[in-house]
Amino acid sequence: MHLVIISGATRPQSKSNTAKIIAAFQKGFEENDGTTEVWYLSDRKQWAHAAKSFEQNDCILIALPLYVENIPGILLEFLSGLCPKQTPGTKLAFLIQGGFPEASQSRCCEAFLETLPIQLGCDYAGTLIKGDMFGTGLVDEKTREKMLAPFTEMGRTFSKTGCFEKTTVDAFAAPEYMPEKQIRMYNLFGKHISRFFMGHIAKKLGCKKKLDARPYETGARLQ
Repeated sequence: MHLVIISGATRPQSKSNTAKIIAAFQKGFEENDGTTEVWYLSDRKQWAHAAKSFEQNDCILIALPLYVENIPGILLEFLSGLCPKQTPGTKLAFLIQGGFPEASQSRCCEAFLETLPIQLGCDYAGTLIKGDMFGTGLVDEKTREKMLAPFTEMGRTFSKTGCFEKTTVDAFAAPEYMPEKQIRMYNLFGKHISRFFMGHIAKKLGCKKKLDARPYETGARLQ
């Protein structure tokens, strides 16, 4: 089986968490004699090649980060330029990754993606969801490999089935909602730990202001 993967992430490949997830998924997919090609929409020079591959192949996976509960604008722009397929049989699957740990945060996006295959003349092959992936590019290599290992396993599964089966992906996406006890513990202790680490990450990325800075607060009061 040959799989075309299109990344809808806005970050360049070298800085993209989606790209790292795609690489892990490819590893598992190719273990069973599968072949892959990947196109990154963050590089507009690749758009024409991605569109041509979409037109010429019948197994396609679109991977994307969750943006404001839905898909990134560049992916929407790319999709709006595609011509629907006239010959039936193409399978179109999706992979959503996001920073929120709860799968419920991605369900709105999933519902939108479910409407796309029929508009593009394709068959829907499921959506893989995984949250809590914000730190993929910020952790050490050993921790990153552990975070990405489940995607390699899903790549192996996809190479055999050619789709994401609902029961499998729902288990993969868990938790749907964080347990109430865990939320209480986070409010007591976790948010302070997260604040510390987010501050450290922000400094590492070049941020020179406090994360809770309110640069427009004075202007708001004047109104």
